[in-house]
Amino acid sequence: MIVLLNGQLRKREEAVISVFDHGFLYGMGLFETFRTYRGRPWLLERHAERLAAGCRILGIEYAPDPERMRADIARLLDANGLRDAYIRWSVSAGEGEIGLTAEPYRHPVEVVYAKALPPDDPDTRPAKTLRLLGLARSTPEGAVRMKSFHYMNNMLGKRELARTGAPPGTEGLFLDRNGHLCEGLTSNVFWVTGAALYTPSPDTGALPGVTRRFVMDMARASGLDVREGRFVRDDLLRAEEVFITNAVQEIVPVTAVEDAAGTAVWTGEPGRFTRQWMKAYRRMAEEGVER
Repeated sequence: MIVLLNGQLRKREEAVISVFDHGFLYGMGLFETFRTYRGRPWLLERHAERLAAGCRILGIEYAPDPERMRADIARLLDANGLRDAYIRWSVSAGEGEIGLTAEPYRHPVEVVYAKALPPDDPDTRPAKTLRLLGLARSTPEGAVRMKSFHYMNNMLGKRELARTGAPPGTEGLFLDRNGHLCEGLTSNVFWVTGAALYTPSPDTGALPGVTRRFVMDMARASGLDVREGRFVRDDLLRAEEVFITNAVQEIVPVTAVEDAAGTAVWTGEPGRFTRQWMKAYRRMAEEGVER
């Protein structure tokens, strides 16, 4: 694998950062994951916007430039012999002294990864099972969750699934500490009931995902009322259709929801809106049309 380290192509064994980097020492770093379609990054401006906002909050002096990002992604895809790929764009705070600091980080480190994706067609995409986790979602470090290097809560949730015998591909579903639905291990969760689309609000600790926002816009364009809020398990169990989203998997239908012991508490089929949006999302991504 070839990566970009501060704009320079490097083999994975050559791409190293300082042990004094505050991303390593204190988790002071952010990243964005997204896909390329026909060699083009999708929703790049939105990802760059979220990355820039997070850097301002963390005091990291880094201003992502979408045009430069596009050029670097093209170089990275070419170096790895890829066209449609998973991209992770990471920004670490950079080197500093041991100890907490209130000073800005003026020399961040940028690392960009690309890896191949398996073939995927919305028409044949397999559905997933959601399993409620006993582990609660951690609260955000700040007012709203950022896509930061802090992933211990997610890793512990992943280990809980393995420990409880969940089949591969099962998505863990977090509740917050007050019992409200929050988000998946690597996804935002949605459901349709009646003429409305529901999704947990960011004040539960859910990440305000880029794909999440795009799908909410699609739902409004389809004539549905979009409702963000604090919902409990029973709200989800009344759903007519359920799906999850992230930037790499796009929109994935859910056909079963399980409790933490693995007992099904809801079953269904990929719904009309889910199937419609899966196809529309892929078409727009391949055409590079954001409405």
